[in-house]
Amino acid sequence: MLAGTGSDVGKSVIATALCRIFKQDGYHPAPFKAQNMALNSYATPEGLEIGRAQAVQAEAAGIPCHTDMNPLLLKPNSDHTSQVILNGKPIGNKSAYDYWRRPVGHASQRDNIVGHASQRDISEESVTLPSVTYYNEDIDFRTEVCAAFDRLAQKYNPIVMEGAGSISEINLRDTDLVNLPMARYAKANVILVADIDRGGVFASVYGSIMLQTPEDRKLIKGIIINKFRGDLRLFDDGRKMLEDICGVPVLGVVPYFKDIHIEEEDSVALAQKNSQLSALRSQLNIAVVLLRHISNFTDFNTLERDPRVNLFYTNNVSDIQQADIIILPGTKSTLDDLMELRRNGCAQAIVRAHRDGKMVIGICGGYQMLGLSVEDPDGIEGTIASLPGLGLLPVHTTMTPEKTTRQITFQFEGHECQGYEIHQGVSDTNQAILQTDHCIGTYIHGFLDNAPVIEHLLEAKGQKPRAKSLNYEDFKEEQYDKLAAHVREHVDINRIYEILIHD
Repeated sequence: MLAGTGSDVGKSVIATALCRIFKQDGYHPAPFKAQNMALNSYATPEGLEIGRAQAVQAEAAGIPCHTDMNPLLLKPNSDHTSQVILNGKPIGNKSAYDYWRRPVGHASQRDNIVGHASQRDISEESVTLPSVTYYNEDIDFRTEVCAAFDRLAQKYNPIVMEGAGSISEINLRDTDLVNLPMARYAKANVILVADIDRGGVFASVYGSIMLQTPEDRKLIKGIIINKFRGDLRLFDDGRKMLEDICGVPVLGVVPYFKDIHIEEEDSVALAQKNSQLSALRSQLNIAVVLLRHISNFTDFNTLERDPRVNLFYTNNVSDIQQADIIILPGTKSTLDDLMELRRNGCAQAIVRAHRDGKMVIGICGGYQMLGLSVEDPDGIEGTIASLPGLGLLPVHTTMTPEKTTRQITFQFEGHECQGYEIHQGVSDTNQAILQTDHCIGTYIHGFLDNAPVIEHLLEAKGQKPRAKSLNYEDFKEEQYDKLAAHVREHVDINRIYEILIHD
C-alpha cells in the first residue's frame, strides 16, 4: 500500500509507476483503492463507474479497469454531500457528517472480521443504472470493499493498493475503510509517501508514523520522499535523520518532474493549469469555462499539449469573449453551475461570443447547459427545479434517477472514434453528437482525445493539420514508461521486492 502523509502528496502517481514497473518485470499487477473521493471518474468495459486514478493505474498495469479496483466512490455534490457509488452503481446521496459518523453496528466493523459479499455478474451489459433517493443504512461498506479486494487478489499479483488523504486522521480511525485498517485486512506492507515540496516533511513523516497504533506502525516498511526540487545530495543527511527518528528506511527520494504527463484525478491539479490568453497569432486560444463543480477535466489533456493551441481555464467574461473556441466542460451539478454562469455573466459572454462566430463546445453537463432548458422535477440534483439553458442547441434535458455509464465507439467525419459516457439526465435527442452552426454538444467524455475531432475543430479555425497526428493511446504508453524509468532511477525497487517477498 502507498499511504500518504496528506492529500496530493503523489500516492496515485507512485502507485501508477509501480503498476508499470511490476508489469515490465513480468508480474501481473492490479491497482486497488477501497474508497475514493473524486469528480473525475471513468466507465469500465461493463458500463460501471470508478475513480479515474484506478483506471489510469489499470492502464499502466496493462489490464482492463474493473469496479473491484475502486469499489466505493464518493462524488461530491456540494461542500456537505456526496453521491455514493458502490461497486460501480449509484446508491444515493449522503452528507459527509452522516457518512463518517455512521453507526458501526456490524461485527466486521467492530472486530475487523469481514465476510464475503456474493459475486456479482460482471458480464452484465446494462449501461443505464438505477440510482435511488434513499440510502440503505444496512450496507456494510467494510464488508463490500474487503470482498472486492479478495476477488481482485484471486486474479492478480501483486496488488498495488492506495490509501486516501492522510493516514493520521485519528478521529476517523473507527470508520476508516481505505488506509491502515484496509492494509491490516489485506496483510499489506505499507510505504509512506511524503511531499517535501510543501515543507514540514520531517514532522509530517514522523507524526504520521507515531500517531498509528503499535499494530499499524509495524505495517509501515518504508518511506518515499516525493517532489524534491534541487540537488538530491542536499538531502543525504535528512534521509539518515528520518531513518534514525522513525526507525523506517527511506526507499527513495523522487525529484519533481514536469515532462511526464499522467492524467490527474484531483481538482487541486486545476490550480496549476494555465489561466491566461496567449498573444501569439500562431496559437488558437481555447477557453475552458471554470465551473464550481467541474468534472472530468482530463477531457482537455490532448488539446492542452497541441502546440497550435493555448488552452486555459477561466470564468473571466472578457477572456471568454476573446477566445477562439469556448468549451463548457462536464459538471457534477448542472443546474447549480448553470445558475452561477448566469449570475457571474459567463452565460451571456458565451452567447455573445457564439453570435460573433466563435465556436462553442459543450461536453456532458456543458452540453445540457447549451440546450433550451434543464428540468429537475424530482430534485435529483438539489432544490433548483428548472432553468433555461443558453439556447445554442435545440435540446431539452430532464434529470432522472437513472445514470448512464458506458464506453462508446462513434463516427466522426468518417473516422471511428472512442469515448465514454457518465451522466445523470436524459436529453430529447438520440444523437451522440449534436452540431449546429458554430456549436457542438456531446455526452461523450474523451471526445477531444480523438485526432479526427481535433483536426476538424482546428482546421475550421484556420490551423494547418499536423504533419503527424498525435495518437493519444501511444502517448500515454510512452508516459507510463517514462514514469516507471524515473521512479526506478530514484527508488530502491530491489528493496521493495525484498519487502514483498520477506514480509
